[in-house]
Amino acid sequence: MKKETLLLLLSVCFIRLNAQNSIDTIGKLVTQKENIITSTTIVKVENLGPNINTALPELRPTISADGNLLFFIVENDPMNTKYNSVRNSQDIWYSVRDSFGNWGPARHMGYPLNTYFYNAVFWISPDKNRMLIRNAFIEGDYAGNGVSMSYRKANGTWSKPNALLIKNYQKYDKGRQNGATMAHDGKTLLLYMTEEKGSYNNDIYVSFLQRDSTWSEPKSLGKKINLPKYNEMTPYLAADGVTLYFSSDRPGGLGDNDIWMTKRLDDSWQKWSDPVNLGAPINTPDWDAFFTLDAGGEYAYLTSSDSTGFGESDIVRVKLLEREKPDPVVIVDGNIYNKKTGQPLSASLIYETLPDGTEAGNGISSPVDGSFKIVLPYDKNYLIRASADKFFAISENLNLDSLVKAGNREIHKDLYLVPIEIGQVFRLNNVFFDFDKWDLRPESFVELDRVVKLLNENPSMEIELSAHTDSFGSDDYNFKLSDNRARSCMEYILAKGISPNRVTSQGYGETKPVAENDTPENRQLNRRVEFKITKN
Repeated sequence: MKKETLLLLLSVCFIRLNAQNSIDTIGKLVTQKENIITSTTIVKVENLGPNINTALPELRPTISADGNLLFFIVENDPMNTKYNSVRNSQDIWYSVRDSFGNWGPARHMGYPLNTYFYNAVFWISPDKNRMLIRNAFIEGDYAGNGVSMSYRKANGTWSKPNALLIKNYQKYDKGRQNGATMAHDGKTLLLYMTEEKGSYNNDIYVSFLQRDSTWSEPKSLGKKINLPKYNEMTPYLAADGVTLYFSSDRPGGLGDNDIWMTKRLDDSWQKWSDPVNLGAPINTPDWDAFFTLDAGGEYAYLTSSDSTGFGESDIVRVKLLEREKPDPVVIVDGNIYNKKTGQPLSASLIYETLPDGTEAGNGISSPVDGSFKIVLPYDKNYLIRASADKFFAISENLNLDSLVKAGNREIHKDLYLVPIEIGQVFRLNNVFFDFDKWDLRPESFVELDRVVKLLNENPSMEIELSAHTDSFGSDDYNFKLSDNRARSCMEYILAKGISPNRVTSQGYGETKPVAENDTPENRQLNRRVEFKITKN
């Protein structure tokens, strides 16, 4: 990087302090690179403007899932933590986009995230409550190479970062560069590093969250991604969990490192489609890396060294062509509440695929208002629930395939936790029967297994299982149908080894509605399976 003069540093400080007042004049200077025409499509590279970009190098953008929060590195800014003690200090800065699409003035993150010489954000969770950062820390103290997680606290600040415990990590990180990103499921970690001491030729690895909260030994993504004697780095896994973008100096590029795209073909993480170079204007003859996307896959954010920008490198965004976009996803947001009190709760979040019950991802709700946000691939059926000590979750069902076909890409769904107390009633939303039948469908087993687990964890607990119908049909028919459905649930639980004297069943037909039977939605609410704690 070129040396900065005192005059340049003073001018940068002036820009940082007066960015908002100078937008009208500075914003007219440079906001877009040259348009690139691909076939009949004009692709614009948009400079994010003077609130973010200055005469100093801005690097490594990380965008939130909703596209409204941007983290990036600023090099050699006088506000950087180690500015006076190290050359080319790098600190984390951020900007927030308003409802009109304008980026606010860049702000310095400060302690405890900016503490070392070279700091960076590798990933921000869709709920914006977790952040993956560069380096290994122990309660905020630097401990060497690696990656660490920080959590948003109730007062809006961030916790001291702590290192992820990755099995045999030091075996793989012996080179001159390293980095990481997280999939939006919160349980898949992608790393780049090299086993060759002092080398710049990195490979890309994957590591998975284990039940004990450690991470599995890094596993190479295979020969199609990691070519011998070439540098594969800065991976970004799109929100669909399948589409991978990475930087490489492999043959077929436009110059130095370029951005390439590939798709994962199965769950082995070894089989990939042939990587495709994204071409101009995303790639240039210079070094191209640090590619990131919002969850919708509409815009890519990256670093540009274009000579018409504000400084040596700027943060820009590019609207992707259809062939460059990942598969569609659904953003699900909501709040987690205590069902008894109506108060918001900070809780863990789990989502599983049905009917197999495989955990597909995790999240956490805000400690301030219980809000959460997750990103889900669209072509699956999900069970989603919260989790907290001394509560049982009312799970929800999301069949995203049908929702996307109806045009829904954003869903609001509140979640509820019910305290484990005598007399509390728990609705089992993911128990399913075919029309006019009482045989359990296989996707019901995941839900009923949660009841079995609750009973095993509370050996003195006794429950009543009940089933209910809407007002269609005769009283006798509805009673018989509901009674048989409740009995089917009870028999499944007893077959799992629960003592018969701990579980009873009862069908109530249409006698205990929770809503008027005047709309399809209300009738759906009345058709339900529940259990009540009768002894604890």
